[in-house]
Amino acid sequence: MSERQLVVLTVNDTEHEILVEPRRTLSDALRHDLELTGTHVGCEHGVCGACTVLVDGAPVRACLMFAVQAEGSRVTTVESLGHDGELSDLQQAFSSHHGLQCGFCTPGFLMLAEGFLADEPDADRDAVRDALSANLCRCTGYQTVVDAVADVATRRRTSASKETRS
Repeated sequence: MSERQLVVLTVNDTEHEILVEPRRTLSDALRHDLELTGTHVGCEHGVCGACTVLVDGAPVRACLMFAVQAEGSRVTTVESLGHDGELSDLQQAFSSHHGLQCGFCTPGFLMLAEGFLADEPDADRDAVRDALSANLCRCTGYQTVVDAVADVATRRRTSASKETRS
């Protein structure tokens, strides 16, 4: 086994020092070392997207990245979305549009959508559908997930437009 090394990770705006083997994935470091179990591990090959987190604002498959590679970056997980026991607008939309069923893929979809909407705030429904096609879900049929993200995109645009006019 490889010798462990000290890695400093900034996760959800909190700095953590952990000892990891160089081959430890970011998903395993998040789940096992930092006990942030919202990041799910499905295929471990980067195909399903259940492990999606944001690294410096960009969606990344945490099962394909080593923890040592994330040093010096800002990692954002699904645990960061809600505040003071309240759901984020995206989490609420997933609930009200029934964009989740078993919930296994939901954290990955939420983080993919957060990164996508931050990068593409004017995305239309087709762009939302295209972006979300990167993740897999076996329960919802995707339509309700697309509905939820498209709804949030519209609401955020409307809110930003109102703020600009004020």
